[in-house]
Amino acid sequence: MKAIVCAKYGPADVLQLKEVEKPTPKDNEVLVRVHATTVTTGDCEFRGLQLPLAWQLMVRIGFGLRRPRKKILGQELAGEIEHVGNAVRQYKKGDPVFAATGLRLGAWAEYTCLPEKGLIALKPANMSYEEAATLPVGGLHALHLFRKADIQSGQKVLIIGAGGTVGTIAVQLAKSFGAEVTGVDDGRKLDTLCSIGADHVFDYTRVDFSKNGETYDVVFDVVGKSSFPACVRSLKERGVFLLGNPGLLQQVRGLWTSVTSSKRIIGGMISYSAEDLGFLKELAENGKIRAVMDRCYPLEQIVEANRYVETGQKTGNVVIIVQP
Repeated sequence: MKAIVCAKYGPADVLQLKEVEKPTPKDNEVLVRVHATTVTTGDCEFRGLQLPLAWQLMVRIGFGLRRPRKKILGQELAGEIEHVGNAVRQYKKGDPVFAATGLRLGAWAEYTCLPEKGLIALKPANMSYEEAATLPVGGLHALHLFRKADIQSGQKVLIIGAGGTVGTIAVQLAKSFGAEVTGVDDGRKLDTLCSIGADHVFDYTRVDFSKNGETYDVVFDVVGKSSFPACVRSLKERGVFLLGNPGLLQQVRGLWTSVTSSKRIIGGMISYSAEDLGFLKELAENGKIRAVMDRCYPLEQIVEANRYVETGQKTGNVVIIVQP
């Protein structure tokens, strides 16, 4: 089968299209014929180790000191089950599914194996494979944090970095919970944010959200690049600050703020479940969330896709078509 192989950490050029052995599912696994996957900022950061030093060390310890042990990257996909292991009962051959591969990675290939009890669910019936492939990473991440914040109808939610993989689903999730949503991102992305339900939008290059006099029940910093004090100041009393991509210093400051004030800072470990994917599926089928796709590339052009993602200009998701 064809797969994108990452033999070493480095720029997009380290990625190579190669013929590799087609995997065979274990008894508790399904073999998925991948139709579509994505390239996220997280994929690029992992591949190039463009991370704070502490996170670089953690990645090297977990995935390989000098080169990735898991050479086929990719965190989410949509496709069709081609074969099921002997112990699999929940799925059958031909089922259309979407999934997050988690620490297994492996989505940048024509086929991959996933555990039956993993982060996999039947694809939303009203979505194409390309659309469904954009839901798992952003959707699971935003859903986990919003549930921690216990968002209530009528609350005011500020989402910083609202135009990316996580942010575009976060806007729609917050709206589905009945919140009044303000999105902050580059001016080129604001029309898209309005089209998916944002009530208010700010271009961060022109407006400082922390100086507009507004306060919010929930502030969600998706990318982790905003001023920590500014975000905390923008919270109402008993408000919640969600750290979508926290550094070590942010987590320490968050713990101190949570202890010394009425405001809660939430970040750190993230946990997902297949039931969460099922919840996203229902929202999609009910028209509450939709895919936001910037560009589509064939698998053979994944280097170009990585380069585009690294420009920071994408709105929503960059999709890779693996097998039409």
